[in-house]
Amino acid sequence: MEELTLGVGSRVQHAHFGPGVIVGVKYAQYKVTFMDHGIKMIDKTDPLFEVLVAENQTAEVETASDVETSLLKILRLWGGVTEVVPLGDRWKNGTMVLQPGDASLKAKELPIETFFHKIVMLRDRLRVLEQNINSHKVLTDEEKINLQQYITRIYGSLTTFNVLFKEKEHWFTGDKAGND
Repeated sequence: MEELTLGVGSRVQHAHFGPGVIVGVKYAQYKVTFMDHGIKMIDKTDPLFEVLVAENQTAEVETASDVETSLLKILRLWGGVTEVVPLGDRWKNGTMVLQPGDASLKAKELPIETFFHKIVMLRDRLRVLEQNINSHKVLTDEEKINLQQYITRIYGSLTTFNVLFKEKEHWFTGDKAGND
């Protein structure tokens, strides 16, 4: 009988590194992202290594491209870890001013970094919602598609804030057909 290999997404515990998620599979090792220690290579036979939740078990080893794609999804879904998203250089140490239409009312000033952090958190939570919808066991495919359309429209509504991001890869993108 062939021994199954834990797959990407398996939740694990290591006596030295704490809780983690498998993000890559090699022949003799697992590539694991640990919450407090980053990415480590762990031997499959390491006695300090314990499986908490086995996912995607297979007899085969995953390819690098599968690992990279799965890593982002897993970190968003399980880790509660958000990626570091840099603010555009021109906005650093800037202030956002909310000026009421009524001149007798005081304006509200807010550091742009604070506002940007909230935008990034909103984006990350939308991604988790999207993953939860796509992996939901009870929703039909039609229901998933209908809910997904709302998320796509939300992303489209948030494209105004793309000007704050340093790197285009972090931008919000909505409906490619222009129906935002």
